[in-house]
Amino acid sequence: MKRIVVHGSEQNCQVAVMENGRLVEFYAERSSERGRAGNIYKGRVVNVLAGMQAAFVDIGMEKNAFLYIDDLLPAHLEKQPAEKPSILELVKKGQDIVVQVKKEPIGTKGARITTHYALPGRWLVYMPHADYVAVSKKVEPDKEKSRLKEIGDSLRRSGEGLILRTVAGGETADALHNDLVQLRESWERLERAGRISQPPALLYQDAGMLERMIRDLFTNQVDELLVDDEAMWREAERLVAQMAPAISGRLKRHGGKEPIFQSYNVEEELELAFRRKIWLKSGGYLVVDQTEALTVIDVNTGKFTGSSGLAETVFTTNREAAEEIARLLRLRDIGGIVVVDFIDMNEERERKAISDELEYHAKGDRAKPNVVGWTKLGLLELTRKKVRQTVDDMFYEHCPQCAGTGKLLRSRK
Repeated sequence: MKRIVVHGSEQNCQVAVMENGRLVEFYAERSSERGRAGNIYKGRVVNVLAGMQAAFVDIGMEKNAFLYIDDLLPAHLEKQPAEKPSILELVKKGQDIVVQVKKEPIGTKGARITTHYALPGRWLVYMPHADYVAVSKKVEPDKEKSRLKEIGDSLRRSGEGLILRTVAGGETADALHNDLVQLRESWERLERAGRISQPPALLYQDAGMLERMIRDLFTNQVDELLVDDEAMWREAERLVAQMAPAISGRLKRHGGKEPIFQSYNVEEELELAFRRKIWLKSGGYLVVDQTEALTVIDVNTGKFTGSSGLAETVFTTNREAAEEIARLLRLRDIGGIVVVDFIDMNEERERKAISDELEYHAKGDRAKPNVVGWTKLGLLELTRKKVRQTVDDMFYEHCPQCAGTGKLLRSRK
């Protein structure tokens, strides 16, 4: 059972994704602090650093945005030069440039930007200069992938790029064409605005939380979409009728006496999931420590003693931890480098089974975690893409007394 629960108010929109009664994803957006990932700006280059092969661009944010050379080279890998040129050959200080935010500013870092523009629609992603067609790996069977690839090739103009999304599976060529026409028109409006705008200027703004949720998450795999706020309910009706009319009957208005998040235990699950110490059902527990450089997760047996020996206890705890870690990465939107200190295992086959378990439970994660492998010290390394501000960043702040260390200085007296 997959359910999407939406709580709305004048101040914010909060979206909870539940699978079999458990919270697996949570998103929140304040109306006064709308995200910038996906937005396209006309900016001005303020500095070019040849040693870093990067440039800093003023797009109107508090911190200048970071543009790496890979995001200036052609999006199509086959069209990139065999050796990277100096970034000084591609951009100059004072130059106007149109860029898209690929990663929100986080902590002390400014936004990460690119010239590989991508406009997402319901069925496909339009890339005006990519010059290739790709199909989501999640589309099955292979025959359907081939059909979509053929449609994409027939629809795109020379130089254009398309990605056929997972939800495009089974859709008609006409539906895909209509989506492409709308995205082309958006790009043409953006280009016209770019020619007359003075930097820094916003040329294109990605959809708000509710529209992104219906566009990206409300698919045939969702059994129910529940909304509590009246105004948001009406907007959801309009968007579903436009984007997903075939499953419009799954959109429902929450009419219970209890607040919607209380009815589905969202608040309780959130509170538990964002603790530093997280208990597993068996009695084992995880300790999650996030730093600016990486996230470290420690696995412990805790109260769990097993029934047939130490090896069985360790393997059972690690297997349960792998499933929970996959959920926490997705729910807390943990990005960057992640290192997991599982309880030591002697057998290589056991380590492989645990990494396979984590990969299996991470399949539903749209950020596609990459399990790198085991280090010589027996730690499991993985990476995960992070694009938007996390719930941690939005609703939690560092303690003013300990400055986020979790420790206070003892009295020296």
